[in-house]
Amino acid sequence: MTTKNAYIEAMKTQLDELNANMNKIDAKAQEAKGDARDAYHEEMRKLRHQSKLAVAKFDEVKRASEDGWEKMVAEMDKVRDAFTHSFHYFKSQV
Repeated sequence: MTTKNAYIEAMKTQLDELNANMNKIDAKAQEAKGDARDAYHEEMRKLRHQSKLAVAKFDEVKRASEDGWEKMVAEMDKVRDAFTHSFHYFKSQV
């Protein structure tokens, strides 16, 4: 297992990249017309919600004690994986 600081740094990088890529896809989705645009807006709403959940869980990991943070890694990884999966699905649809 990596140290807490290394894990936090790596997770921050991953979340920042996902959010930056999400913003790029959002700009592309804005060009859609009609029903497709409505569908993209709904999916972006879901992605933003998952992003908020990931950031909230990340904040919990950062605040956790040195002894307790490792117990939270599996939860954090699960939240990040769900966000990543949703992002890649949405990206494939745009």
